[in-house]
Amino acid sequence: MDILHLASMFGRHEFVIRRLHSLLGLAPLGGYLFFHLATNAAILDGSETYQRRADQIQALGPLTVLAIAWTAIFLPILFHGLVGLVIVTRGKRNLLPYWYWENVRYTLQRFSGAVALLFIFWHVFQMNGWFGFSWWVENVARPWGGARFQPELAAVSAAEAIRASALTGAFYFVGVTACVYHLANGLWTIGITWGVWTTPHAQRWANIPCALAGAALLVMGLGALWGMYQVPTPFPP
Repeated sequence: MDILHLASMFGRHEFVIRRLHSLLGLAPLGGYLFFHLATNAAILDGSETYQRRADQIQALGPLTVLAIAWTAIFLPILFHGLVGLVIVTRGKRNLLPYWYWENVRYTLQRFSGAVALLFIFWHVFQMNGWFGFSWWVENVARPWGGARFQPELAAVSAAEAIRASALTGAFYFVGVTACVYHLANGLWTIGITWGVWTTPHAQRWANIPCALAGAALLVMGLGALWGMYQVPTPFPP
């Protein structure tokens, strides 16, 4: 199924698809982003605390973790990302002739979504290798720098992966920032899509809670990233 076919299908069912797209962006994806950043921020309390958080997740069992990951994270991300790409391809780029704040926000929302999608695919590969079966991990993922996160052995292996190079750390900074902005600004657009704030006055006031939520998430995410660089690791990065 190519992007043109997706665009045609999108046009026939745009009302339902846009609302499902925005709903999945809020839950489960928005909720998972908060949970994921909060879990990683535990590394600020030391490697033992971070290891306990990883152990609590792994205690659910591999099949349960796999089922939750695909139903609540990976499949919603794929749908949200593909629909987002269709929206990008159908949208008009008119930022230069119309340089006003709402148009800047619209452009940043599309750009941050594309960056976030690329970052997420790479991040999942680097940490988990996309797929967990042994042949793939040993012959494809690890030779190409993936499947670096080993929570059952040492959760700080995530820190080792992030500190692998300056380019890797910079990409994490950009990726986390893009994900947070896309969610925070998306909360504002979700309110318009679902008719929560419809008047210009309500939309202006809605900027405040959305900005505060974004600021809190950004502090949490960048704090976790900073903690990854501060925690001692078993091996030199």
